[in-house]
Amino acid sequence: MSRRIRSSVSALSFAPFRQPPRRQALTLAVSLALAQAGVYAHAADLGADVGAAPEAAMPMVTVSGSNGDGARYASSGASASKLDITLRETPQSISQISRARMDDFKLDSVNDVLANTTGVTVEKVETDRTYYTARGFDIINFQYDGVGIPFVFGNVMGDLDTAVYERVDVVRGANGLSASTGNPSATVNYLRKRPTAQLQAAAELNVGSWGKRRAEADISAPLNASGSVKGRAVLVQQQADSHLDRYHAEKTVGYAIVEAKLAADTVLSIGHISQDNKTKGGMWGALPLYYTDGSRTDYAVGTNTSADWSRWDTRNNTSFVELNQGLGGDWNLKSTLSHSNMASRGKMFYVYGVPDKTTGAGLFSYPSIYRADNRQTVLDVNASGEVALGGRQHEVALGASWSRSRLNDVSLYGRGIGTALSRADDFTGAYPEPVFDAGTAGSQYEDKRKTVYAALRLNLADQLKLLAGFNSTKADSSGTAYGVSAYKSASKTTPYLGAVYDLSSNLSGYASYTKIFNPQSEIDSRGQPLAPVMGSNAELGLKADLLEHKLSATAAVFRVKQNNTAEQAGMIDGRNYYRGINAESTGVELELSGQLAKGWTASAGLTRLSIKDDAGQASRLYVPRTLLRASTTYRLATLPALKLGASLNWQSEAKRAPEEGFVARQSAYAVLGLMANYEIGYNVSVALNLDNVTDKKYLASLYWNQAYYAAPRSASVSVKWTY
Repeated sequence: MSRRIRSSVSALSFAPFRQPPRRQALTLAVSLALAQAGVYAHAADLGADVGAAPEAAMPMVTVSGSNGDGARYASSGASASKLDITLRETPQSISQISRARMDDFKLDSVNDVLANTTGVTVEKVETDRTYYTARGFDIINFQYDGVGIPFVFGNVMGDLDTAVYERVDVVRGANGLSASTGNPSATVNYLRKRPTAQLQAAAELNVGSWGKRRAEADISAPLNASGSVKGRAVLVQQQADSHLDRYHAEKTVGYAIVEAKLAADTVLSIGHISQDNKTKGGMWGALPLYYTDGSRTDYAVGTNTSADWSRWDTRNNTSFVELNQGLGGDWNLKSTLSHSNMASRGKMFYVYGVPDKTTGAGLFSYPSIYRADNRQTVLDVNASGEVALGGRQHEVALGASWSRSRLNDVSLYGRGIGTALSRADDFTGAYPEPVFDAGTAGSQYEDKRKTVYAALRLNLADQLKLLAGFNSTKADSSGTAYGVSAYKSASKTTPYLGAVYDLSSNLSGYASYTKIFNPQSEIDSRGQPLAPVMGSNAELGLKADLLEHKLSATAAVFRVKQNNTAEQAGMIDGRNYYRGINAESTGVELELSGQLAKGWTASAGLTRLSIKDDAGQASRLYVPRTLLRASTTYRLATLPALKLGASLNWQSEAKRAPEEGFVARQSAYAVLGLMANYEIGYNVSVALNLDNVTDKKYLASLYWNQAYYAAPRSASVSVKWTY
């Protein structure tokens, strides 16, 4: 039986879906789809897969299971090499987080998804700003449907929702073939939901701890009699308070896509995604980690440094056009043009200093208004297909991309910067709102990147495949950042080489090697951009298809050397500054994912690594050296309407030692999650999810010299309807 899509609609009425002009197009798309439903419902195949790919998309390999619980994995083409090859044929470690897994465990945000992915750490430095790491280094390569997006800020602002994605792929290690720059951490590829050939719809209401209310609707349908034009729309409304004092967040998400089959081999897709995040009481910075005597601070889990008037709003709008054109034979041409605008508006309160353990003195105020607009345009054109040579078929992919990012931001500093805070008012939100005319600074610069890439997979023998390619990138930036020139120009061609050898019908060995080149926008203490990162990445591993290809297993060892990596070193005038460090990361990763038995699915990944500097000393200590990510679901044979599941995330100790005598530690900890889903009939199901079941208290990150506490035990209940 095909897997059903599980979306989410919260226990809000649909009144919150107000219709300002920017959302009218989304509402129209839903209305059109519903109108078509009445005409074409008689032709709908209710067993069809909501997640099925359009005619020109990647082929999907499906392993059947009961009630949509079968293991499911896809080709890695869009994520790893732009070649249409399977995970086992790809000489790198890849994790795929399916829509079913996101729905089962209510992974409604990008942070939730990546926190449950093998080898990835989510560094929540503030309530509304996040970094990600893998294999000891920051993740800076992100893709949408296989097309890379420049990552100008270095971090993610806002709580990005996952309702619009069908799957998330994470390719660990340097990915120079499909990313414009090499980076040894990982490449995250978000694969958007696509229209389906038959009418399908889903809606869910969700309520949870701290007043959480979430509503989600997802509808897909043909838009004409022949079915050559299809549409899909997703709407989300969510609002909630928090375990943190005074923090409240709301988000509204809209996604609409129309796909038209213009000819037998021509498919045109046009879409738009909009997300608005509005928060009150969000933290800029976080809590101090230690006292003046070097001992560790220990605040209540809900402690918040923000002021009552603090707010931080972000708005993301992305429009894209995609044309898939068959060129005859096995060749296909894909062209993608996208434009995005990320706007940030914040009125924030930063607390800095080191408090005295007895008196509480030593903390000071830093109020500021921050506004930023980041506009990005990306064009990617690539062709892929097969060529005959020496009596064998070989795969080829080649393409070019161009991007332009324009960042304008300004900081308006409030009166009273440096005002000493007393123990009575430092974390109560009572600090009065100042006039923001004490000074102004900001940035205005442009980043342009041009990339040419190619990949060739040589079928040398029935058992041996060689993957070779290159990526040539030129990056130029101009403008100023807080009064300092942001000019830089760098170019580099990086090679890639990989090989896969079939040891048996279900076991392969692989090896890969690539160079690393990545221009950086982070600035040092003088305000100058850091020089590009240089280095290399090597990986060796085994991949197996087990239990009649229902279960995938990977074991890999890796070695990464990276020079001049940006590491946060402090703050000047309300902005972070960085230093470049040299580091080498070595480690091993094990991952198992798929169907263990009928009705029983599981995913488990273990990462163990070591990070050292040029002197052989341990480096980047805030990165835990061991990670375990595991989840499983089981549908009871005696009660098939009931599905039970559990997730476990464990990590070893992490610490930060900014100077001698001051060390902040987060001891090893585990976070347990539980879920239960019961299908009550009439296409309706109810679900219960519990997070942090053991109520573990731990810091969300040690990436910076400040941190706050992660959420304690929480629960949510949802009701879902599908058609």
